[in-house]
Amino acid sequence: MLGWALTFLVIALIAAVFGFGGIASASAGIAQILFFIFLVMFIAALIFRAVRR
Repeated sequence: MLGWALTFLVIALIAAVFGFGGIASASAGIAQILFFIFLVMFIAALIFRAVRR
């Protein structure tokens, strides 16, 4: 999940450098959503692991 977020972030940066604003903002939005999903899943995994011990 984090790998996909980083991929979309790189796509957004490259698109921004070349002046494709629409693609850059869409890719940045997708990267942000994927990062927050990853963060929620990571915290949930930490909580479940702490409870399981």
